[in-house]
Formats: sequence, C-alpha cells, structure tokens
Amino acid sequence: MPAIGAATGRLASFYAQEFTDVTEPPAEQQPKQEKEDRPRGGLLRGTSVVGGATMLSRVLGLARDVVFARFTGASDAADAFFVAFKIPNFFRRLFAEGAFAQAFVPVLAEYRQNGGIAAVRELNDRVAGALGGTLLLVTLFGVLCAPLVAGLFAFGWWWGGNEPEKFAMATDMLRITFPYLMLISLTGFAGAILNSFDRFAIPALTPVLLNLVLIAAATIATGWFEPPIVTLAWGVLVAGVVQLLFQIPFLVASGLLPRPRWDWQHPGVRKILRLMAPAIFGVSVTQISLVLDTALASFLPTGSVTWLYFSDRLTELPLGVFGVAVATVILPNLSRQHAGGDPRRFRHTLDWALRSVTLIALPAAVALFVLAEPLLTVLFQYGNMTPRDMQMAAWSLRAYTFGLLAFMLIKVLAPGYFARQDTVTPVRFGLIAIASKMVLSLLFVVPLHIYFKLGHMGLAMATAGQAAINAWLLYRGLRHSDVYSPEPGWGTYLLRLLLANLTMAAVLLGLLYLWPHWHDWNWWQRAWRMGALVAAGATTFGGVLLASGLRPRHFRATS
Repeated sequence: MPAIGAATGRLASFYAQEFTDVTEPPAEQQPKQEKEDRPRGGLLRGTSVVGGATMLSRVLGLARDVVFARFTGASDAADAFFVAFKIPNFFRRLFAEGAFAQAFVPVLAEYRQNGGIAAVRELNDRVAGALGGTLLLVTLFGVLCAPLVAGLFAFGWWWGGNEPEKFAMATDMLRITFPYLMLISLTGFAGAILNSFDRFAIPALTPVLLNLVLIAAATIATGWFEPPIVTLAWGVLVAGVVQLLFQIPFLVASGLLPRPRWDWQHPGVRKILRLMAPAIFGVSVTQISLVLDTALASFLPTGSVTWLYFSDRLTELPLGVFGVAVATVILPNLSRQHAGGDPRRFRHTLDWALRSVTLIALPAAVALFVLAEPLLTVLFQYGNMTPRDMQMAAWSLRAYTFGLLAFMLIKVLAPGYFARQDTVTPVRFGLIAIASKMVLSLLFVVPLHIYFKLGHMGLAMATAGQAAINAWLLYRGLRHSDVYSPEPGWGTYLLRLLLANLTMAAVLLGLLYLWPHWHDWNWWQRAWRMGALVAAGATTFGGVLLASGLRPRHFRATS
C-alpha cells in the first residue's frame, strides 16, 4: 500500500505540473514534423499509460474478488449484493462512460479544433450543469423506487414472491449503492475531459480507489453493520465519493474544472444529447446483455449469479486492461483526425487498434479456456467457496472466452462510428445483436439447464454469440462505407498468431496433465504452479511470434 501511495503521489505531482497550461497553439503554427509524429507517440504512450494503470486496477479488482469470495461465498446474500452493485454500474456504463463519453468526446474535439480552449471551457460548464442535474433526478428516482428497479433486474426473485428475503436484501442494498451512479458518472465526466487532452493516467488510475475501498470494507468494517453484507454496499457509496474527489485537483491544476451552468439551449449540449440518444444502445449492447444474464440467472439455482460474476470478472481482465485502454486512446485521436479531414490516418489508426487487440485477445481467450478451473481455484476457492462452485464458474468462463475477441473488437470498432458523430448506425446493429441474444438464450439456456444443470453456461454462450454478431456488423459497416479497409499483411499476421496460440495451448495442456490436483493444494502450492503456467504460456507465445518474424516495430502507429 505505501508503494501504491508513493507512486500515485509522484504521478499527481507530475501531472499537476504538466496541467499548468493546456493552451495550445493553432494547428497551423505547430511544426510539421511534430504533427506527424504525435499520433505515433500518442497512441503507443497513451495505451501504455492506460493499460498499466488499468492493470493495477484489475489486479486489485481480482484481490477484491478473492476477499469477496472468502467473505460471502456463493450465497443468497452474495447474489443480492452483486445485483445491487451491478445496477448502478450498468447505468454508469450505459449513460456516463458509454453513451455520454462517446457523444461528448467527439463534440469536445470539434470545439477544441474550431474554437480553442475558451470554447472548450464554456462547453464543459454547460455540460456539467445538464449532466449533474439529470443525475441528481435519476438518483432520487432510483433510491425512492428501489423495489421497482430491483424487480426489473432480478425479476425471478420478485415475480410471484419466490425468494422474498433475497429480493428484500437486494432492494435495501440498492438504496445504498444507487447514489454511486451519480458520483461515478461525474467522475467519468471529469475523466473524459482529461482524456480529451491526452491526460490518460489519472482517469485510468481512479478505479484503483474503488477496489481499495471495497477491500477495506470487507476486511476492516465487517462488524459495523448487520447483516455483514451491507458493509460492502456502504463501501460502494464511499468509493464513489473518493473517486470523484480524487479527480477534482487535477481538473483545477489543468484549468479545466467546470463551473456548472444550467443551459439546455447551448448548441454543444443539444448536440451531445442528440448523439447520446441512439448511442445509449449502440455503445452499451454488451452491458445490456450482461444485465439480461443477471435477470435470467435469477430464475436459475442459487449461485448462478455469483458463478457468472466471477467468470465475467476474469474475462474482463484482458478486456479492461487492453481493449478499453486502446479504445480510450483512439477515440480522441479518431475524433481529431475526422475533424481535421484526414481519412488516411483515420483508417491507419483503426487498423493499428485492430491488430493490437487481436494480439492480446486471441492468446487470452485460449489461456482462459485451457486454465479456466485451475485459475478460478487459485483465485477464489477459499472460505465459503467450494470445488463445485469453481467447476460451475469454469463452465461459464469457457463459454465467455469464445466472445472475448468480439468484446475487444467492439471496443475499437465502435469509436470508428462515434468519432464521426454517427451514433445511429451502431444502434441498429446493437438492436439486431440484442434480438439475437434473446433467441440464443432460449436455444442454449433451456436445454443446458434441463439436461445438465448448466443454464448459466448457456447465458454466457448466448452473450458470446451476441458479441460476435455485433462485432461483425460493426466491421462490415465500416468496410461498406469505405471508412476502413485492412492494410497489407493481415494474412501473414493471423497465421503467425494461429501457430503461436496452438503451440501455447499444447504446452499448457501438457503441464496441466502433470498437475491435476488443484483442489487439494493450499494457496501457495496453487499460486506457484499457476505462475509457472502463465510464464510458460507467455514465453511460448512470444517465442513463437518472434521466431516467425513478428517484431515490436510492426505495432508502431506510423503516420
């Protein structure tokens, strides 16, 4: 913890100095060579910064989930808390980090391109007033109507009064967690401003605080409330306050702290609202899908929500560390390239992003599929978690891995539309994908539940299928509109990846054959063996790629 605090302090000092003046000369006054080189350094450096900070957050997130597993197990109380936690997180991703960010960043880039820093500050003030006021009203509704909101997301517990105690716990905790939506949405607004000026580190580090606060709540404050699970709900609320307060000094130091103005007639605000309406569906199809999983899982046996949660968390690790990092960095770059009328660099940025996420997504999916049960056992089989819980979670994790590449492709393909202020097309694709998910859920969940008691795995399979459909539609749309076309070398690149992944899978399966008894070992015996597996897999994958001729320079985002 002291090391993390010291590192955060050094970053804060660096960025406070760097933010002292965000005023920049007009584009025509910047040296030509600097303008050409900036995308290269910006994409690589930005992705590294966001990826590194997100990796720290995800590692702490896994530590948080390990603590949760010990604290709650796969119980009724755990299912109730995860529903109460998912609901504000869903709305946060849907509105604040989803539709709002994808609509706000391109408009901010346009104002920055055409009106300079003064126009940006005026826009930020008006958006802060509109967003803050709306969030306050939504939060009041969520707290006052918690039973209605909880019933929509956990319909199986509410309908017919099947599980009244579990539903009551979820409702009570939702009243505590729902204000997190307003706090974290304002935090996301602040982060979007900083990201628009290529200040990626602080927004990427902010989620670390959520994990630290929740770990503290589960380990230090467990005796403060009754039932103990309520401690985690209060931890969520406190984490929202801490994250928002953490962002404010950096906005002040940069001169970008908004002064809220209630002005719905401002052209920028109206344009953002117009873009947000369809983007709510277009950018958040995956989140809607996961919430549908939660609702359907409420009809399945106790533990299903928790099994899906833990398997989804492991899928989110590569997605959050790299997929989100690339998407965060390319959106402001694509927005500036579109505003500046540079389609060639726009295409190149998209191609670079697609190659980059493919490099990570494919080996991550293979490794998670092969190592599903050992990995879950190493991380979560302690305290109240049983070997059966790990086996059940492993089934849904393997199903999710088939959609991991699609999840990451969606993250980088969607900005190709939003940067051009096209939020209608992704909506159409998103609605098709959601409809497909409904059909796939019926095809997978019912037979798997009836014959194998693996209904939750069917939900994960349907989610993976829906992601694949959505990614394909987004890709095809960019190709047909001539916004993107693959650059030379993709065939050779994919063959290298195929060879490296097959070799890595063979090595991992061989080591698993030598080490079959994961449930019988203590945490240290599990940990060193998993470390050896990860090291062997990564070394094999990287070695085969290097032997086949792939080099780091092939991923430089040249102009």
